[in-house]
Amino acid sequence: MVHSDQRNLTILMLPWLAHGHISPYLELAKKLTTKRNFHIFICSTPVNLSSIRPKLSQKYSHCIEFVELHLPHDDLPELPPHYHTTNGLPPHLMSTLKRAFDMSSNNFSNILKTLSPDLLIYDVLQPWAPSLASLQNFPSIEFITMGAALTSFSIQHLNNPSVKFPFPSIYLQDYEAEKFNNALESSANGIKDGDRILQCSARSCNIILVKTSKEIEEKYIDYLSDLMGKKIVPVGTLVQEPMDQKVDEETWIMKWLNKMERSSVVYVCFGSEYFLSKEQIEEIAHGLELSKVTFIWVLRFPMEERSTRVEEVLPEGFLQRVGEKGVIMEGWAPQAKILQHSSVGGFVSHCGWNSVLESIKFGVPIIAMPLHLDQPINARLVEEVGVGVEVKRTGEGSLQREEVAKVIRDVVVEKIGEEVRKKALKIRDNMNKKEDEEIDGVVEELMQVCTGRESK
Repeated sequence: MVHSDQRNLTILMLPWLAHGHISPYLELAKKLTTKRNFHIFICSTPVNLSSIRPKLSQKYSHCIEFVELHLPHDDLPELPPHYHTTNGLPPHLMSTLKRAFDMSSNNFSNILKTLSPDLLIYDVLQPWAPSLASLQNFPSIEFITMGAALTSFSIQHLNNPSVKFPFPSIYLQDYEAEKFNNALESSANGIKDGDRILQCSARSCNIILVKTSKEIEEKYIDYLSDLMGKKIVPVGTLVQEPMDQKVDEETWIMKWLNKMERSSVVYVCFGSEYFLSKEQIEEIAHGLELSKVTFIWVLRFPMEERSTRVEEVLPEGFLQRVGEKGVIMEGWAPQAKILQHSSVGGFVSHCGWNSVLESIKFGVPIIAMPLHLDQPINARLVEEVGVGVEVKRTGEGSLQREEVAKVIRDVVVEKIGEEVRKKALKIRDNMNKKEDEEIDGVVEELMQVCTGRESK
């Protein structure tokens, strides 16, 4: 037998069809290939692969390849190929996308046969993937791109909804709990998302990979391990390094930031797949204006509203009143580069997990404004860890401009912000020190699974 250290080990990765899932899979692939001679295939739909291809530099081209997974579209004419992604997908088509993904399992089975990988790494919504791997005698491991606090909260709720979560700082308000339960109950092909999550975890080998760090989630990692009866292996933050290539937008915004004082600017962005209502936009706009803090605000609209003009959704006269103190960027911004800039002193965020880890990685305090699903749990964790402050809402969940302004000022201008910033920088340094060690741990675990298979 060729000793596994002397040959390439092949890994096939199958993330869920959302950019926030595919991106961490790509970053994990990069980290793994810098440590050992893995050859990694990342499998997704053509529309998703076209958006991540530019993020793979030439140095990885020999060890990371993309494989197209074709979803059936003749049977589902309402879901043409440009909708084979969550990015820009109209919300009413989400269950159709999950159904189409399930229906692609035969195509995926053929990919498994053709590539014959040593290992499959799969996501949280496709329990058929590890089953297919098992039928063909390939081991498979789940990689969860959400945090351990959220995952343990969800698993416990699914298994024992009447039992209180043992960590009181992690909770949901009534208006948040309803949305959270609805998300777990939503179904496609007769399978609820909650059941998919449980089945995917149950079908993983003895370990589960989680995109997190012990530095911020050690007790939740341990609790998740108890709940699942499996070893939870943190893979680190997997924050994408800012791209080297310059585009006009980047150069312009960087020059603008260079003129600002240290830690004086607040960056406002709510991710690529969550869109604010007109009421939320108004309250945030008035809050920014009342705070008198300099800001960069990235505004995005759903695909069907892309013709909307920014002026139509902002309060009348807002742009004229804020003048030089504010910049509105529509659609896209070089987020990592902005957060890394010394002039940025706060990040108004929806607390999507990727954004939380990015903010911590760059030592920027968070002004938390969660919108739905996992975000409220992440926001509570941000406060518990001490790297941000949440904007409190009304009992019905509405934002209020005065509260928005107060928290922005607290974090960027007042004394409370100095403590949060110190804590954010300390955690950033500790996490950076552990990153290499965490990936070494992942490599070791994957090697054991692959060599265990060979020795059978």
